[in-house]
Amino acid sequence: MTKILASVVTSTLILVSATAPAAAEGDVALGQKAFQRCSACHSTTDQKKAGPGLGGVVGRAAGSIEGVIEGVRYSAAMKASGLVWDEATLDRFLAAPREVVPTTTMTAGVPNPEDRLNIIAYLKSLSE
Repeated sequence: MTKILASVVTSTLILVSATAPAAAEGDVALGQKAFQRCSACHSTTDQKKAGPGLGGVVGRAAGSIEGVIEGVRYSAAMKASGLVWDEATLDRFLAAPREVVPTTTMTAGVPNPEDRLNIIAYLKSLSE
């Protein structure tokens, strides 16, 4: 009985690990739609808005493009955060910006994990 249980658990773990990456990729089209809530402050181009443009954000150091877009200013905490915008960091930050960088000027989060996953997929597509 123990061998059967071990076999079932192993098979389940293999199945879950094989399907997890596909589920963790997000949907670019849904991400573009979900990004609309971000577009009040952020663009994906050089358009001037309150926050920095997010085209090419994946892989970029946080607070590193000041001066590229006139009027965009990062908080001292953002510039000093040492963050690099990878998928995991973007997910944590989008979920609760002020928990990741306490004095960030970004106050709006994205509470829905699926929306965050899709937004990140969209941002990744702009960084390739």
